[in-house]
Amino acid sequence: MKARERSAAIIVAVVLVDRLTKLYIRSHFSLWDIYRIIPGFFNIVHTENPGAAFGMLSDSPSQWRGVLLVGVSLVVMAIIAVMLWRPVESTLLQTGLALVFGGALGNVWDRMFRGTVTDFLQFFFGPYEFPAFNAADSAITIGAALLLFDLWKTRHHP
Repeated sequence: MKARERSAAIIVAVVLVDRLTKLYIRSHFSLWDIYRIIPGFFNIVHTENPGAAFGMLSDSPSQWRGVLLVGVSLVVMAIIAVMLWRPVESTLLQTGLALVFGGALGNVWDRMFRGTVTDFLQFFFGPYEFPAFNAADSAITIGAALLLFDLWKTRHHP
């Protein structure tokens, strides 16, 4: 499979998983429903996030919040698309970029057509509660980690 085809397959898979899981949550859970999977560690909870990562800007009354978040996402996606279009020697780099692009596309879809992003995965580590997130956020996080690992691996050390 060629690099562009592999990137496209990753992007489509991320968007498909993201769309299907969010649709399932919205159709089977009421807002703020909690289903405890592993008590004290992992819940499925239906939340709608009008803001950015970790709920930043969610309390902003500005009508420009959505425009700003969609605009920034589209700019980042355009930069990543240009990077994916160029020949990429590193599979880690290519996979990381495709995961970030797919995750961004999944979340920007929600913002454009729903005004909020559906989050549903909630984890706890002792007394700390991580903000709820979704499949797109997971892809973005894994992709960013792969990009950092690729950067570290390819960096020339004297």
